[in-house]
Parts: sequence; structure tokens; C-alpha cells
Amino acid sequence: MDEKLSSLNALVFAARLASKDAVPGGGGAAALCGALGAALGAMAARLSAPGREEAVEPLISRADALRTALLALIDEDAAGFAPLAAAYAIPKDAPGRTETLRDATLLALEAPMAMLRRCAETVALLEELLPNCKKLLLSDVGCGAALARGALRAAAMNVWVNTRTLPAEDRGPVEREAEALLKDYTARADAVYAAVEARLREN
Repeated sequence: MDEKLSSLNALVFAARLASKDAVPGGGGAAALCGALGAALGAMAARLSAPGREEAVEPLISRADALRTALLALIDEDAAGFAPLAAAYAIPKDAPGRTETLRDATLLALEAPMAMLRRCAETVALLEELLPNCKKLLLSDVGCGAALARGALRAAAMNVWVNTRTLPAEDRGPVEREAEALLKDYTARADAVYAAVEARLREN
């Protein structure tokens, strides 16, 4: 890969985040952080594979698939925001506004919920990689866990900002799934990070 091209893409994305445009925003940033965590897992797995192929090679394809899925969610999140913005612009006394807003909100929730699920899968993958990773690559696994944890929390924030407007019958199932994923997998990401730190700092 051309390093300058890679850096340019990162600069462009950061500039877009900093602009007055509403998208990409926090959802896109969450997806990117999750993708970076998966990418670090893929790199650590590839470099650890020699002599450990049976344990590590399945993790490589999974990490690549997670990275691709999370990157795709950047655009999916932006696409989901457009109908929601249009729904909020409808006059409050307009007929059908409530139903239109509900439908647009449920659509806008699809991407951050998918991010939560994919980031959870990334944490699980890093857990599996940890005992099969070469010591020189442990820090990459720890960094991947830190990024995935941050992505989980950021994706959840993009769930909460949308569920607040939903009726209880729609809000409950979404929030329960999001809360369960956040609680379980942030703790597991912390455990991976702590295990890496302990191994790197042992005498």
C-alpha cells in the first residue's frame, strides 16, 4: 500500500469530520475506529501465523471481513442520517410527521447497532488472537482492543441520541441489546488490554 495515499485518505476523512457537514460525524468516526481495531488484529495475526497456521489463519479472514464491514458502515451511517434530518425538518403539526420520524429513526439506528455488533466480534477475535500472538505484536492486539472499546462506546452514543425520540415499544429492544453489548464487550476489551499490559511489563 502507498503510505502517502493512506495518510492522505486519513487527512481527508479528518478534514471532513472537522467541517460544517453533518456527515460523517460520530457514527462514521466510531466505525473507522472499529475498523482500525480489526485491521490491527489482522496484521498481528498475519505476522504471527508462521508455525501457528491452524489457530491463526481463520482469524485473519474474520478480521479482514470485520474491517471491510466496519468501513462500509461509515457510508451506511451517513446514508441513514439523511432521511432522519429530513424528518426533523417536517413541521411539528404536519400530518404523518410522527410516523415518518419513527421510521427514519429506526433506519438511522441500523448502522450504529451494526457497529456495536461488529465491534463486539472484533473484541472476541482479539481475545482468540491473544494467546496465539507473537510477543512483539502484543502491543498491536492491545491497541486494537483499546480502539474497539472506544468504538463500542462511540457507537452506543449514536444509539442513545436516536432512541430518545422513539416510543417505548421500539426503544426498549434496541436499548437492551445495545446496553448488553456495551457492558459485556467493553469489559472484555478491558481484559484484553490489561492482559497485554501485564505481559509487556513483566520482568
